[in-house]
Amino acid sequence: MFVLFAIATWLGYRQYRQRKSISSKDADIPLEDMDTEFQRGAGPRRFRYSELLRATRRFSDEEKLGEGGFGAVYRGLLRDEGLQVAIKRVSKTSSQGRREYIAEVTIIGRLRHRNLVQLIGWCHKADELLLVYELMTNDSLDVHLYNSEKILTWAIRHKIILGIGSALMYLHQEWEQCVVHRDIKPSNVMLDSLFNAKLGDFGLARLVDHSRDAHTTAVIAGTRGYMDPMYAVSSRASAETDVYSFGVVLLEVACGRRPVVQQEDESRVLIVDWVWELYGTGKLLDAADARLDGEFDACEVERVMVVGLWCVHPDYGCRPSIRQAMSVLQLEAPLPNLPLEMPVAIYVAPGGGYGSSYTSLNGSYNTSGQSSASDRTVKSHSFAATGTRSESDVTKLMNQATGTTEHVQFTNYTS
Repeated sequence: MFVLFAIATWLGYRQYRQRKSISSKDADIPLEDMDTEFQRGAGPRRFRYSELLRATRRFSDEEKLGEGGFGAVYRGLLRDEGLQVAIKRVSKTSSQGRREYIAEVTIIGRLRHRNLVQLIGWCHKADELLLVYELMTNDSLDVHLYNSEKILTWAIRHKIILGIGSALMYLHQEWEQCVVHRDIKPSNVMLDSLFNAKLGDFGLARLVDHSRDAHTTAVIAGTRGYMDPMYAVSSRASAETDVYSFGVVLLEVACGRRPVVQQEDESRVLIVDWVWELYGTGKLLDAADARLDGEFDACEVERVMVVGLWCVHPDYGCRPSIRQAMSVLQLEAPLPNLPLEMPVAIYVAPGGGYGSSYTSLNGSYNTSGQSSASDRTVKSHSFAATGTRSESDVTKLMNQATGTTEHVQFTNYTS
């Protein structure tokens, strides 16, 4: 018993040290090494701290545009260039601030696309980490989508949807590596003066190869409601996890309601379940935002919501690639034939091994334009869970995360 207790204690201590090492790793990155890393990118330049201090009037509250878990964003004026910019000041209390800071510069600094927020420059001095972006004059999609005074027209919403999809197609399939964003949501979609959508906030982004079964394994992070439940189990982020988030955003934009709606009786209604139920009863258009007062293209709204459901399909292998989703949205391909009831995921350990596979309880069905091996990144995965897990079990795991708009982290579990 003593030997077993000693072994258990040692294993527990080692696991604690590993978790502590992961959380403290970012704080140990020397600024000199960060400079070397940034030189590998092209485009953004380094600013002097005094220059950004002057641009924001010493980070005056009057210049603050917003604040989140990553830090605060200020409006700034670069007097020498006569250019208005948005300056993100990384929070000193952020546990992964430096890693997110490095990810922003080294990843988005190398990307060039009309639907991505342009990173102009960066600055770090002592414990100050600053990122300089082009100023998006119309704020974020989240702000406009829930504005009670001025409703976004369907034409603008559809334009925004296509812009987000175009950005994801570039990230997933058109750049030299596959960029997995990991935090796609309306508050990270910025709008310029013409309401063109530009995807931003790459603090959680990771790079993977363009190959089958390509994924990145890291501390699970994202925003509840937009995060793929399978990701909470597998800890593996891939293009499919981004596609899931994109699907939730499609439903949110078309329906004008958040991913999780709290009822008066304290119960919760998930937008995915709600829309899929209406789809199964042939009343899909009833889910369209009532504030639009019927002023929308019914064909476009139907396509957006059906593609949204296709993207959030519980089975990775039944989800489209972003290219396939865009083909349907742009009327280049027919609508997929989805099951009338939302498939249910169960997790069964194959051969008693450590891991699990996916199966659907709703039988087989055909999907128009089903993924080909060359067009998809992932067809199947193994997950860090044993025994049998229902979708409600995964939901319970996700519900343990605090907050609904901040980045959340999960720990793998076993039964």
